[in-house]
Amino acid sequence: MSHLPPPLAASSDKPVTLQFADNALLSLLLGEHDRHLVRLEKGLNVRLSCRGNRVAISGEPERVELAQAALSGLYRRLEGGQMVGGPEIEAAIRLATPDAAPRLPLADLPAIRTRRGAVAPLSAGQMRYIDLLARAEAVFAVGPAGTGKTYLAVAQAVAMLQSGRVDRIVLSRPAVEAGERLGFLPGDLKEKVDPYLRPLYDALNDMMPAEQVTRRLANGEIEVAPLAFMRGRTLAHAFVILDEAQNTTPVQMKMFLTRMGEGTRMVITGDPSQIDLPTGQRSGLLDALEILDGVEGIAVAHFSAHDVVRHPLVARIVAAYDEHHGQRSKT
Repeated sequence: MSHLPPPLAASSDKPVTLQFADNALLSLLLGEHDRHLVRLEKGLNVRLSCRGNRVAISGEPERVELAQAALSGLYRRLEGGQMVGGPEIEAAIRLATPDAAPRLPLADLPAIRTRRGAVAPLSAGQMRYIDLLARAEAVFAVGPAGTGKTYLAVAQAVAMLQSGRVDRIVLSRPAVEAGERLGFLPGDLKEKVDPYLRPLYDALNDMMPAEQVTRRLANGEIEVAPLAFMRGRTLAHAFVILDEAQNTTPVQMKMFLTRMGEGTRMVITGDPSQIDLPTGQRSGLLDALEILDGVEGIAVAHFSAHDVVRHPLVARIVAAYDEHHGQRSKT
C-alpha cells in the first residue's frame, strides 16, 4: 500500500510538494549524490528540490503534473521491492509525455508476465505495443534499433508458451542480408546460421533459464531457423516471430505470412532505415505494410527515436540521422 499523500494543487507560481514516508526509500529514489533527481529535473524540464522527506516541483503546470506522476510511480516501485536505477529513471522520463496515454505511473503499467518475472514497457511506444501483442493475431513492429521490438515479442511468445496458449515458438530471420547466401561461410549449416540468429537466442535466455531453453530447443517447443526453412510449412498453435523483416523480399514476406495456421500468432519486426537488399529490390516489409493496410486482424506498432531504450545517446543518434535524411529527401 502506498504512503504517498495527495500533493498540493499545481499552479504556475507555487511549487507542488510531494512528501514521502520512508526516508530510506526516498534516498534510493534520489540516487547517489542526487543523480536521479538531477536527471529527472533535466529530462522532465522542471525544477526539483529536496528538503528532508519532501520534494518540491516547480515549472509549467503540465510538466509539474508529469513529474508528479513520474516520482510517485518510481517511489511505488521501491515500495513494492523493485529496484530503481538508471534504466528506470530513463523509462519514467520517456513515459512522462503528454501523448503517453493512458498516463499511468511506472508501477501500474501493464506488463508481459513470464515465470522469470514481469517485462514492463519502458516507453510510450512499448506500452502500445504490449497491448497489441496481447490482442492482435498478427502484429508488425516497425522502427529503429533499440526500441525493444524483438525483445518484447519474444517475451510475449514465452509468456504464451508457459501459459499453454501456444504449443511452440518459432523464431526466424533472413540469414544473410539479401537472399540468405550461406554457401561461402565456413562450417556446417548450424554454424553458418547461428551468428544471424544470436539476438533471438539472447532474448530467449533472458526470459527463461538456459537449461530450459536448451531442453525446449531439443524437443521442438522452440525452433530458431532462417527464413528459408519456413517454405512449404503450415504453423499451427505457434507463436511465430520474423525478425529483421526489412531484409525480406516481397515473395519471401508473402510466403512467411501465409504459413499461419489455426491458433497461430505472428509478429513481424523490422527497421525500414536498415534495408540491406540490393539497390532496386523492394523490401517485403514495406510492401506488406502497404498491401495489408486496414486488413482486419493485422495491427501495426510504430516506434520512433523517443522509444529507444538503450543508452540515451542512441536515441539522439537515431534522431540526428532521421533529421539528416529527412532534410536530404527534401532537396
